[in-house]
Amino acid sequence: MPPAVAVSGLAKRYGQVTALDGASWKADVGRITAVLGPNGAGKTTMVECCEGLRRADSGEVRTLGVDPWRAGPDHRARVGVMLQDGGLPNAARPLRLLHHLATLYARPAPVADLVERLGIDEFAGTSIRRLSGGQRQRVALAAALVGRPEVAFLDEPSAGLDPHARLEVWDLVRSTATAGSAVVLTTHSFEEAERLADHIVVVARGHVVAEGTLAEVTHGGRLEDRYFALTGRSVA
Repeated sequence: MPPAVAVSGLAKRYGQVTALDGASWKADVGRITAVLGPNGAGKTTMVECCEGLRRADSGEVRTLGVDPWRAGPDHRARVGVMLQDGGLPNAARPLRLLHHLATLYARPAPVADLVERLGIDEFAGTSIRRLSGGQRQRVALAAALVGRPEVAFLDEPSAGLDPHARLEVWDLVRSTATAGSAVVLTTHSFEEAERLADHIVVVARGHVVAEGTLAEVTHGGRLEDRYFALTGRSVA
């Protein structure tokens, strides 16, 4: 089976700044791929190119076999995106928003199930602008998954959550991959990557400096130690 996401020689510049310089990696169906890297490494730009939100200067990106920048609405309906800033309408209320989004898909996930699993029922009638950061994260995750996407791009899905909510999110992310979706997860959490990832991509200075399973990337050591060695950062 071809990879759900395939990136080859991806390059992107912003003026004099090189954000990506020949990045290559892939993400497979039914697996969780964790993308790690320090701030400014290029991982957000890289994932945005895969989502079709940003156009690469050179190289090739294929999401579900299609160039996402030129993709039409049928392709976009097969992809779920959880943005770094949430991208949620501030005046909307979570439950009504999720029910509205569900109507846009041919085979949506049951909204009630997502609401219960993520604890959204506790604040379902509160406007987005009045929610805490962690509550917004849960709504944004539900919005990304309500269409049963074949590929789900999730940016820091458990950031700002309490330990119990974090475990619920991890369980939902794992079940999404088990159901057959390719999940691409950007994270700064070594624990999250170690607990969830089938495949790890480490980005530094616009390059993919490591890719593979946890054992392949760490050579049997700790992910945190290997990460700092690869990215040129010290633990302190």
